[in-house]
Amino acid sequence: MIELLATSSAVRITFLVGLFALIAAGAFIIMTVVSRNRAERRNLSALEADTSVAVAPSGLRAKENETAWAKMATRIENSGFSLADSKDERLRKQLKAAGYTSPSASRVYTLIRLLLIFVLPASFILLLQFSDDPPSFFRIYLIGSVLGLLGLYIPNLFIRAKADRRTEAIVNGFPDCLDLMLVCIEAGLGIEAAMDRVGREMVNAHPAVAELLSVAVLQMRAGSSRQEAFRKLADTASVDEINSFATLLIQSDKLGTSLGSTLRVYAAEMREKRRMRAEEKAYRLPVLISIPLVVFMLPVMIGVLMLPAGIRVVREVFPILAGG
Repeated sequence: MIELLATSSAVRITFLVGLFALIAAGAFIIMTVVSRNRAERRNLSALEADTSVAVAPSGLRAKENETAWAKMATRIENSGFSLADSKDERLRKQLKAAGYTSPSASRVYTLIRLLLIFVLPASFILLLQFSDDPPSFFRIYLIGSVLGLLGLYIPNLFIRAKADRRTEAIVNGFPDCLDLMLVCIEAGLGIEAAMDRVGREMVNAHPAVAELLSVAVLQMRAGSSRQEAFRKLADTASVDEINSFATLLIQSDKLGTSLGSTLRVYAAEMREKRRMRAEEKAYRLPVLISIPLVVFMLPVMIGVLMLPAGIRVVREVFPILAGG
């Protein structure tokens, strides 16, 4: 058997694929058994404490909006395999900052990471079947490990990049929305009507901010208090400017101060901050431009200046040194 593995590359790759599948299946079975035992222990402790767990019925709209990934994650968890993360609260905050506010977002994220860990190395091994010169066992192991690590960290990098883009879009678009909200309030509209109007007007220009304002308006219309809706708005946005705006509205509502004058001062501060950010980026441009100038233009300039001297040295000095 060992001689056959050493001589035949196809048998070696087949053996590696089978070994990988066997280890993956064993790990899956062990994790399933452990998660089932934990679930049974939690149920027993709940029964001993005489506590009843109320399960909220899912509405028709929730079932319609449930994606295929969410359904797959639900089926996997129903089979006994837990997709809960050890840092679930921190993960939920990261996903909210990226715009994923669904209750099943963390489970789908964990499921995608697990799939990528196994799919990327398996795809590489399958591609080796079409290669005429298969690599060595050490190279297969090394590349498979690197692909597994990439599958583990690529979703995290994607979430961070999307959160940064969403935060930048909210920060850049919020001053315009705030100015329009100030105009609506000075025209006689209430805060709820003003937020609704701004949310409908800014759908195309600043969709991220419009979505936040529209969701806050819908929560207030559904029965939530203003303070609760504003706190949820700040928690969903995860942006300092929105947090300050929500705190400002809550304090103005409690103290009964003029909302128009409050928003006017805050809008002026937001415009000043946006101007300062633009000036900061403008001041950074010379430093950023100097890097490609030094890397690409300086060697060319040195070559152009030194080329005539080099030609003269080759034509006159070298023959003299050689005794010509």
